[in-house]
Amino acid sequence: MKTLIINGSPRIGGNTSIALEEMVKVFEQENIEVEVVQIGNKDIRGCISCGYCYKNGKCVFNDPVNELAEKFEAADALVVASPVYYASANATLIACLDRLFYSTHFDKTMKVGASVVVARRGGLSATFDELNKYFT
Repeated sequence: MKTLIINGSPRIGGNTSIALEEMVKVFEQENIEVEVVQIGNKDIRGCISCGYCYKNGKCVFNDPVNELAEKFEAADALVVASPVYYASANATLIACLDRLFYSTHFDKTMKVGASVVVARRGGLSATFDELNKYFT
């Protein structure tokens, strides 16, 4: 079994990373292959609904989203994680997920999905709901 973890935090080694490290320990104890990809500090723009992905099988923008698409298709599970900024996930993560789910056409129905949100104040439940909508 393979699990892909997308860390939407721009801070390497921050609180979101610490939470994900705990998940990685559990996955490894269960002999589950896991890869963590840090995208919160990458230059990822939002979807422009150009239709390129329908004709070509990948997004028109050549950035980490196309690389993630291949990893997502090969994975059995996807974990997305974000710090909470003003009752919402990191905008880079949302741009990435919008394009990742829109531009990939493989069957996602049997993949396991989970969200992790980290904050020191309010907005956790709104962000958790925002991220979980990708799985429904």
